[in-house]
Amino acid sequence: MVRSEISLSLSRVWGRPYPRDEGTVVGRITAGVLAALAAFVVVPRVGDDYWFTAVLIPVLILALAGLGLNLLTGYAGQLSVGSAAFMGVGAYVAYNVQTRIPGVPLLLSFVAGGAAAGAIGVVAGLPSYRIKGFYLVVCTLAVQFFADWTFSNLRWLSRGNASGIVSVPPLVIAGHDFGTVEGRYLLTASVVAVLTVVARNLVHSELGRRWMAVRDMDTAAAIIGIPVLQTKLLAFGISSFYCGVAGALWGFAYLGTFDPRTWNLDRSFQIFFVIILGGMGNLLGSFLGAAFMLLLPLAMSHAAAAVLGGTVDQGSIENYEKIAFGLLIVGFLVKEPRGLAQIGKTLLGRARAWPLRQW
Repeated sequence: MVRSEISLSLSRVWGRPYPRDEGTVVGRITAGVLAALAAFVVVPRVGDDYWFTAVLIPVLILALAGLGLNLLTGYAGQLSVGSAAFMGVGAYVAYNVQTRIPGVPLLLSFVAGGAAAGAIGVVAGLPSYRIKGFYLVVCTLAVQFFADWTFSNLRWLSRGNASGIVSVPPLVIAGHDFGTVEGRYLLTASVVAVLTVVARNLVHSELGRRWMAVRDMDTAAAIIGIPVLQTKLLAFGISSFYCGVAGALWGFAYLGTFDPRTWNLDRSFQIFFVIILGGMGNLLGSFLGAAFMLLLPLAMSHAAAAVLGGTVDQGSIENYEKIAFGLLIVGFLVKEPRGLAQIGKTLLGRARAWPLRQW
């Protein structure tokens, strides 16, 4: 009796938006329209080849992979360091669908790659019913190692190439060529925008509340009737789908050619650091973290070139970058675990209250 009353009360709460959402619908729509105008109207007019290739496209793709991991770790509370493995599955499956099946639309190939990654993600998430925390990380690490071996040794994925290197076919959608730098950016931005809206709706749906309930206390969630295993597997599947689509974009729209080393453990940690720096449990944090991860090394390289000239080699700069990232990650975990998104929110709140409130 008590359990049914609790479930009924929670269903009533989960069936309505958060109170904060009800009062900010206009603001969110306005922000979304402004972001769309900036991404699809302003940026293509003012951006150049360098910014498209070296900054915007990789930032958007890393943000998409960060979104996927954020759904799993930030909202569902399931730790994973196998994101690069799912990206590789998405890229190789999209490549094989596109090259082996004539006439398949490019976007459908991306969906197929994401679906394959999602299916493997569901299988990888089965141990989460019994284990959690560090032991779950070890399980996802095993998935990463198994994927590395598969990409390197299963020649069918690369259509007989012993090294596993593949070159993607032309980017053509509905007769329009997206192979130019601007076209690849627009393709990436369009896919990321659609999946971001889907993720935004997911986290504010009943499924999103189930994820957060399992994240906060899975035992209590089970007591009130939430199917814990199903909720966790959905988180693994949807997260892996996002990573698979991100991998297809990374291979097709960013690199144009890739090999098994593209999807190694370093890539998984890069995506994990994206959500740590940007903010776990915050979709905007995925974009902030991805931008920070890519722009900081560029800023350090340009600063070193301007200050020291040619006296510091690239290898030393890369080591300094790793040290800087290590210190930043420790600092964020200690001082602001919710990342750049929370810092921006705090500063914005103080700015709104100024000058009535001191900083």
